[in-house]
Amino acid sequence: MRTTREGASVEAVTDGLDQDGYVIVEGMLEPSDVASKKRDLRRILADTPRGRNDFEGHSTQRVYALFAKTRMFDAQAIDPLLLGVLDRVLGHYQLSAPVGIQICPGEKAQVLHRDEGIYPLPEPHPTVVLNTMWPLDDFTTANGATRLVPGSHRWEGDRRPGPDDQVEVAEMPAGSVMFYVGNLVHGGGANETERTRLGVILEYVVGWLRPQENHLLAVPRSTIRALPERLQELLGYNIYPPFLGYVDGRHPRTTLTRDD
Repeated sequence: MRTTREGASVEAVTDGLDQDGYVIVEGMLEPSDVASKKRDLRRILADTPRGRNDFEGHSTQRVYALFAKTRMFDAQAIDPLLLGVLDRVLGHYQLSAPVGIQICPGEKAQVLHRDEGIYPLPEPHPTVVLNTMWPLDDFTTANGATRLVPGSHRWEGDRRPGPDDQVEVAEMPAGSVMFYVGNLVHGGGANETERTRLGVILEYVVGWLRPQENHLLAVPRSTIRALPERLQELLGYNIYPPFLGYVDGRHPRTTLTRDD
């Protein structure tokens, strides 16, 4: 499914996720905002090494600990449309793997995979991961736009994509966002151009599972204290009701008032 920010609603996005496993919403960011975000990420990427294995991509740079390094995605992490969809799909959730991804020329296509595959959960199980991809360059087939298999989130068991399954390419203009559920089969594409392809992933997981990145160690408390309360919660300073994640018997946000 594809729509625009003006035409998007929580109901429309969740319906699209149920049907296809992904939804593209164009026009989420103004061109000036895209340009500002690119400039700030370029600053960080200047000192960011390339990947260490085929999954990370040997010609791909990944900005981990995103919220320790830039303030440019604070608003997107708590965007009302996104939070509304998360409320419907996951219920109670936290950030899992926020990361900037720059695919450089010559990078090979990433293996098709499911983001939920890292969790040893029995099948079938409810959706536990919701991901969003924010392109800061136009995503095209040639420069490595995400490949995906529509409807694969409804496959039973550990089925792998075969030659008869349709693999689509999520081409979209800079400033869009793509929502996709964690059991959708997908993967980064190959960059066959001479230019880099930059985007940011904001991935969320249910509050009772361990996030991929340990934000409590990755993001200094001095940084966390200055963030909006909702973003503090999404970065781990929260509980899964009734009390999973408490600190010394109290809500973890109380630690932000203590001296380091």
